[in-house]
Amino acid sequence: MSTNAHPEAPSETHRLARRLGLFDVTMLVMGGIVGAGIFMNPAVVARSVHTPALMLAAWALGGLVALAGALVYAELAARLPQVGGQYAYLREAFHPSVAFLYGWVLLLVVQTGGMAAVAVTFAHYFLELTHAPLGEATVAGVALAALTVVNCLGVRAGGTLQSALMVLKIAAIVALVGCGLAFVGAGGAGLSPALDRPASLDLVTAFGAALTPVMFAYGGWQTSGFVAGEMREPRRDLARGLILGVVGVVALYLAVSFVSVAALGAQGLAATETPATAVMRLALGERGAKLIAAGIATSTLGFLSQGMLTAPRVYFAMAEDGLFFPSVARVSERTRVPVVAIVLQGLLALVIAASKKYGQILNYVVSVDFIFFGLTGLALFFIRGRARLEKVSGAAHDPARFKVPGHPLTTAFFVAACWLVVASTIYKNFADSVVGLLILAAGVPAYIFWSRRRGNKYL
Repeated sequence: MSTNAHPEAPSETHRLARRLGLFDVTMLVMGGIVGAGIFMNPAVVARSVHTPALMLAAWALGGLVALAGALVYAELAARLPQVGGQYAYLREAFHPSVAFLYGWVLLLVVQTGGMAAVAVTFAHYFLELTHAPLGEATVAGVALAALTVVNCLGVRAGGTLQSALMVLKIAAIVALVGCGLAFVGAGGAGLSPALDRPASLDLVTAFGAALTPVMFAYGGWQTSGFVAGEMREPRRDLARGLILGVVGVVALYLAVSFVSVAALGAQGLAATETPATAVMRLALGERGAKLIAAGIATSTLGFLSQGMLTAPRVYFAMAEDGLFFPSVARVSERTRVPVVAIVLQGLLALVIAASKKYGQILNYVVSVDFIFFGLTGLALFFIRGRARLEKVSGAAHDPARFKVPGHPLTTAFFVAACWLVVASTIYKNFADSVVGLLILAAGVPAYIFWSRRRGNKYL
């Protein structure tokens, strides 16, 4: 159990500005999920399973896992509306060391590596559209630097930009679906036959392989909890925003998957590397291809904006706990945001983008990321158990306004799904997974160093 339970510490409620509402939270949830993946991953799924029914089933099941996770995180947010979100849940349920290790890999590789990869993707589509005489690394660097500056101006500025970009992303996806249906038709989406091979272990492993890119495409909703300390009504709005946002993304993803296989057919979808571009080219020619390229560029920029807004609050919370450089907990008196934490993340993402090692880095941390998802699901069992004990002893009442429907089965389903992804990733990419686990293990001596620096409080 944590020795640092403080449901709403003064530093969290008075230093950071509470300026985000339900709409902002919902857009943050959706913005954390929707990047470039949905425009490309339907083809990856189609190369693992070969009938429209199985493809749509993979996206539907992935959506159920994401919704189960959103329900779990919604209850945790109602119980612990603290800055840092997932970091705080792990700290309070287990021990500050577990939370620190999560923040460690988030800063060094998960968040910064992901942002570097997405920044280069943005640069690719930007240059394709503009033909500017610049290199991809330069454009990616400018984008990361600009978003760093915007988010240093205040959470309202960052939130407004993020919401605007998310609305444009939704418009791009709706345009893709609408053009695909209106100009191409839905003749290729028949659901018969349902299976592409006899029911067997081979079918199960193929479907599991199809689920891997689906699960990654649905990831990111958890980052909205990082800014709970800057929401006006975190107990209410974070839970609602998580559910609304995830349900909205599931609907969008199913629509994109349907229109992709409807327009291109199962074999055509598997054969292309850029399904969204292929659909829009069929519908509107080269003009359609350029329009969706602009949509993808906007989507990647929105994903970067969301990451720049949310994740620095984890490093801020680490520093608040005395487990990181004290300057990272510094809040600007004028803008009331953790400027040093934001700049630190931006600089690391810039370095990784310039190194061109982001793809390799992302391979290292896939299994590690889902380990912490599973642990956060388990955290709900611990926190609920503690609340029951406190209620029985008369020490406290249960603060949760939202509770997971179907718990413990819903929560167990989410935990099991996360750790199945971990097992599958380690099995298929053993060498990269070992490197990721070594990066995680390197956080142990770092934690010991910071704990001793603050007087062994958390050892």
